[in-house]
Parts: sequence; C-alpha cells; structure tokens
Amino acid sequence: MKIQKIPFEKIPQLSKRDIAYVNENAALRPFYKYPVSLESFRQVIADKKKERKNRALLTEVLKEQHAQLDLDNAVGENIEKLGEENTFTVVTAHQPSLFTGPLYYILKIVSTLNLATELHGYFPDFQFVPVFVTGGEDHDFEEVNHLHLFNKTLTWESGESGSVGQMKTVSLQPVFAELKQILGDSEQAQKLFSLLEKTHLENTFYSEAALALAHELFKQEGLVCLNMSHKKLKKLFVPIIKEEILEQSSAPIVAKTIGELEAVGFPGQAPPREINFFYLREQLRERIVLENGTFKVLHSDYQFSKEEIIREIENNPERFSPNVVMRPLYQELVLPNLAYIGGGGEIAYWLERKAQFEHFGINFPMLIRRNSALWIDKAAAKRMDKLGLSPEAVFGDVEDLIRLYVKRNSGQELSLNGEKATLKSLFATIANKTSAVDSTLVKTVWAEHAKQLKGLEQLEMRLLRAEKQKHETALNQLRALKEKLFPKSGLQERYDNFLPFYLRYGSVFFEIIKENLHPLEKGFVVIVDTLAEDT
Repeated sequence: MKIQKIPFEKIPQLSKRDIAYVNENAALRPFYKYPVSLESFRQVIADKKKERKNRALLTEVLKEQHAQLDLDNAVGENIEKLGEENTFTVVTAHQPSLFTGPLYYILKIVSTLNLATELHGYFPDFQFVPVFVTGGEDHDFEEVNHLHLFNKTLTWESGESGSVGQMKTVSLQPVFAELKQILGDSEQAQKLFSLLEKTHLENTFYSEAALALAHELFKQEGLVCLNMSHKKLKKLFVPIIKEEILEQSSAPIVAKTIGELEAVGFPGQAPPREINFFYLREQLRERIVLENGTFKVLHSDYQFSKEEIIREIENNPERFSPNVVMRPLYQELVLPNLAYIGGGGEIAYWLERKAQFEHFGINFPMLIRRNSALWIDKAAAKRMDKLGLSPEAVFGDVEDLIRLYVKRNSGQELSLNGEKATLKSLFATIANKTSAVDSTLVKTVWAEHAKQLKGLEQLEMRLLRAEKQKHETALNQLRALKEKLFPKSGLQERYDNFLPFYLRYGSVFFEIIKENLHPLEKGFVVIVDTLAEDT
C-alpha cells in the first residue's frame, strides 16, 4: 500500500471550522481546554484524577452488558482495569447505525484504539482503555436505518417508533434476505453474513445488536463497548437531570458560547433548547417542555407537576434521555475519560460545551479530530495514473478536473486570453481617441468592448466543448472515477460501508487501517492499493 497524508486545508469537502480546529486557529482557542498533543495528556490526567468516579458500578454495568458476548481476554482485562484508580479511558461514540453505517464509524474506533496504544507507551505508569459508546437512545431512525453497498441501498423498515436502540431486530429479516443476495456465496461473504446474522438476530433489541457487532469486530484489540442507556448509570446523572429540567441551566450558557463562536466567524452547530431532555418509554422518545408550570411530553398524554417530575426522575432516571447538549456531560460524568475522538461535526458541538462543563463541575476532555481516510483500490489508482491525477488533485471539483485534462491533452491552444488582452488594449486606444472628441461616447465604446468580449468568451467555451468531444471516453472515465471515490460528490468515508472492503481484503483491511490511522498526526490519509488484483 502507498500512503499519503494531505493537509486538511487542501480538502475542499471539509468545513471551515473543521480545518480551523485541526490547524489550531487562535480564534477557537477559548473554546477548548487542552491543546492536542501527547504531552498535554499529563495535565488532563492530573485534572481527571481529582474527580471521583464510581468505578465499581461502571465495571458492574460493563460486565452485565458483555455477559452474553464471546468475551476476548483483552476486553475482559480492560473492564477489570477500569476498576483501578490509575486507569483512564479515551472515548468515541456513534449512533447504532445499520451494520455500522458509513466508513467513519470504523475510522473513529480505530483512531481511538491507536490513541490508547500511544498513550500506553508515553505514560507507562497509567493504563488507558479504548471505549466505544454505542448510543441507543436516539430516535433519528432515518439517519441510521440504511447503508450503501455495491451501488445499492439497503433500508431497514422497522415499523416502530421511539429510540432506535429499543427497536426489535426481528424486523431485520427482509434486510438480511436482500443482503445475502448482494454479498454472494464466496467464503468471505458467508463469513461476513454469519457475523452479521449472529450479532443481530441473536439479540432482541438493536442496541444489543450494535454493541455485539462492534465487540466482535474489535474485541481482539481490547475495545470496550458501552451502552449508556442503563438505569444504574442514569442514577449517577440524577442531580444534573433535576437541575436541567427544573432550572434550565444549560440553555443560556450554551447560547452565550454559540454567540461568541459566531462573533469569530463560526456558526452554531447544536443550539440548546429550554429543556434538553427527552422522555423515554416503549415506542416513545419525545421532548419535555414546560408550559404554565406543568412539564409536558410532546405528542403524548404524559405530564407532570414539579413534585411529580422530581419523583419520576428519582425513581425512573432511565426514562430521561439526554439530547446532544446534555449527552457529553453524561458521558464524562460516568467515565474516567481523558479525550473524546470525533469527526468535524462532533468537535463542532463539543466546542459549544466548555462553559457548560465548568458550570456543572465536570472536567472538559481533550477534543481530538479522528482520522479521515480515502481508500483507492488498484483499478482506481491505475485510472488516476492514466488520467494524470494525483491523490491530492482527485479531491478537486470534477468540472475543474475535466477542464484541466482537456487543456493538458489538447493539441491546440484553447485559451483566448491573449486575444482578450489585445481586444481590451484596442478598445482602450479607441476610448482615448473618443474621449478627446466627445467624452460622453466613452461609455458606448466600453459597452461595445463588453459585447465583443462576451463573443470571445462564448467562442472559447465552444472550442473547449469541441475539444471535450474528442476526449469523451477519457472524460467519462474521469467522471466515473470521481463518483466511485466521492459518492454523491461527498467523501467516501461518509457514504460507503466497510462491507465491500472487508469482502475483498478480509482482515487485511482492518490491519492497514489500524497501521495508518494516528489521530495525533495531522493530515487526511489516502491509502492507495498497489497489491490487490483488479476488479
């Protein structure tokens, strides 16, 4: 494999804020606590040691959630380590997407695994456990119920409402029937299908299935998976749930931070609501609102007086589901965590939380941008070489690449820039002569110039169009290449699923990804396959 790292500022698909954070733009410095470096972890550890965590409860819940899984020694040992005061976590998280969803699901986990390994080497007196929070309480079903596979879209129609994690896996049967046909009958396909079938159809709820799949994929690496939708963990959160619902503390704090971010040129990512909790019951996850002194659950008959909602929080904390504003607090309250590893969008909303964390007395973790990657198989690499495209150039706009290719490969000069300059010089002379006779006619002269210039530009476009026709085959190949590597004009990691890569490369795919993703190293990772057979 050939590996190249491209600076983020040369990736047009990334946001301004994403690039600014990675490049340590001074305007963002007030919105996070720790610079991203190995040495900075020394201070993070010192700060986190001051917080007392209920490690016994955490390990109890983890053992419970892993009880029915094929527990690898590395995972079991890491769970036990979390009971020790010199052990800390590094965390990433994601919604329980269908069969992991887009590739970045895998990339963020691998980034987290590698960070834990690097910390082990740098701080030998401490232990570091990689944790993947699988989520499960979100109800954005349309965001996670599909995946793209070999130019097809698999879609799960559950027929249920409420949180995705509580949806029953039995409704996945039609998806598995379609998946079996798409994957085919090769040995690797059968192995993959069996893995997915085992992890999903042997578990009743999708939160359990998602946790089981992540565990099976990364258990040998010691990844600890955690579903935080658990009554015992929610009990730890009760004081903050009460304050947020009764006093609505977060909204003004986060809104102020968003205003400060906007003042330095970065728009808000996840604006707060007055109350940032949902009420969670079977087939229901709806917002809690305060109306005339009564706490109501939207689109339901549930409502509570102040005294009633206090009792409900104390007796049934698992029914109170944090939204994106409160979820980071909950995670950091429960875990002895040092760093959160996430994508550009996640970092964006974490940057809105520092003052909120300070208000609730919870240490704000280091924010680390996960690795991004583009995988170019051998067929695509050969096509790029034939078209004269470098890995850096292929990120560019397809029409710009087409124009560049045509100009580079044309036997004729297609630009009329020289003629345009001559035309402008000619009309400048005419304008000078005209001005000496009647200055009111100068505007007419330049109007005529504009007319003639437009004619030259139209002719230039016709020349380019005529030349494009001579290269039609190559240009169609270029368009196909761009669509393959940048589906729907977006990044591969945000669209493609890992299954086609695993089907072709097997475990080597994960080995190469793990070897080359290091979140403390800057740059968009491009992996060019120089070994595999052509497709």
